[in-house]
Amino acid sequence: MNFNNTFQLSIYFASLLSFLLTFLGCFIIIRTNNKFEYQNSNQKRLSNLNIVPLGGIAMASSFFISVRFLGEADSNIQYIALFALGVSVLGIIDDFKNLNWKLKIIFQLLLVLIPISQLNLFINIENLIGLHLNNILNLFFTIFWVLLLMNSINFIDNMDGFASTNSSFICIAITILAFIYNQNYLADISFILLFCLLAFSLFNFPPAKIYMGDSGSLFIGYILGFISILFDWNPGGESYIYSSIAPVFLFFTIPLLDFSTVFFHRIKNNISPVTGGTDHISHRMLNQGHSVKKVLTIFSLINIFIFILLALSIAFESYSILVFLVYIFFIIFLFLKFQSMEPLN
Repeated sequence: MNFNNTFQLSIYFASLLSFLLTFLGCFIIIRTNNKFEYQNSNQKRLSNLNIVPLGGIAMASSFFISVRFLGEADSNIQYIALFALGVSVLGIIDDFKNLNWKLKIIFQLLLVLIPISQLNLFINIENLIGLHLNNILNLFFTIFWVLLLMNSINFIDNMDGFASTNSSFICIAITILAFIYNQNYLADISFILLFCLLAFSLFNFPPAKIYMGDSGSLFIGYILGFISILFDWNPGGESYIYSSIAPVFLFFTIPLLDFSTVFFHRIKNNISPVTGGTDHISHRMLNQGHSVKKVLTIFSLINIFIFILLALSIAFESYSILVFLVYIFFIIFLFLKFQSMEPLN
């Protein structure tokens, strides 16, 4: 896909542009929707239903414009950014029309499948497990992975500042690791997304004046999903499975932990996994008596601890398996701890 630019920006100016455009977009949305009232209130949610959920479209459009002017961004990234904008539009429709979950998944599937097939992108799971099925398994796993991340980020968009804070930590970690491994174009993309999130966070930090909505959470998960596909997690070419998959799980710990906690709880209690609720890990922490800001601080510290583990696995490569085992035990502990906490009523 060829998207030729005549005017290009450095990563610094492109990031600044993304920040300013997101800030301006959120400001205008808030000022023009100060009497917003949400109509679809048939689901149990903690979020204030009278706060406009359009922060995502401000981030998605700002990201698309900034990447379009980024001189070092290849055409694949610009093509993916275009479909990410489509995902954001789908999120807006879902926020206001409350789409049937089956219809929503079909549209998500199409928006993920098209760039994957057109750009021939996939996670080579067949190589990791020693099977050769002409990329059929790779295709299905890659689509599943992106859909999982999209909906995992969507799941953690359940409290002021929660999704934006955790997504910002993911962007910071990917930017640093991409720079270390000389995958600079992915570092640039993560950096631009980070600045979109930082500008949005100024309005989303508790008490929130705007929500990202599905237009934001699905967009962020979509971009991070494709970055995780494009990223070479195993630049040394090691044959061990953990060296390829461990960093992926380390980055997306909080979204995947929340998704698995909620999914397990709802299936166990015969509750639909696709409805809104107050049984997320952030809600369970609030039910323990913690304030919103304290919950954000606790999860920020968890993110920092996980990134320290990732740094140790890079610095002390011969002990990577040991570090990964520590991580696994830590996640199991958190999962069991959250399962023991009562959902917020």
